[in-house]
Amino acid sequence: MTTHDGAPVNNRVHHVRSGELDGFAALSGGTVGSRRLWMGRVENPPLSSTDNHHHGDSEAGVYVVSGRPVFVFHDGTGEVRLAAEPGDFFLVPPFVPHREENPDPHEPAVVVIARTTQEPIKIPVPELYQLADHDTA
Repeated sequence: MTTHDGAPVNNRVHHVRSGELDGFAALSGGTVGSRRLWMGRVENPPLSSTDNHHHGDSEAGVYVVSGRPVFVFHDGTGEVRLAAEPGDFFLVPPFVPHREENPDPHEPAVVVIARTTQEPIKIPVPELYQLADHDTA
């Protein structure tokens, strides 16, 4: 069976167990046939930091499972550091350069990420900068 645009109908609920992730991806086009959603689990080791990056035109929602990660972005004046605790949520808008840090020397930081694309997009940038209106056009 197909939809009006010829795509196969995805008419069942998919269950991906914690041990069945494809790398970081739990729900994606490759794992369950998702068309517009990517969702996965990321663990940042103690005393780690990601590179500065953005997720293209995808929004990213982040849920902190454990640890105390710090989300860093630039507000036009300087770096802003948002410290998180388990149970916190964050929205990272499209094209906003940011990085995640785990300053804890002992505990990993575990987050669940949902993006509005079926596959992960991570575009490295050399530095954090404030997103201007023309940057998204």
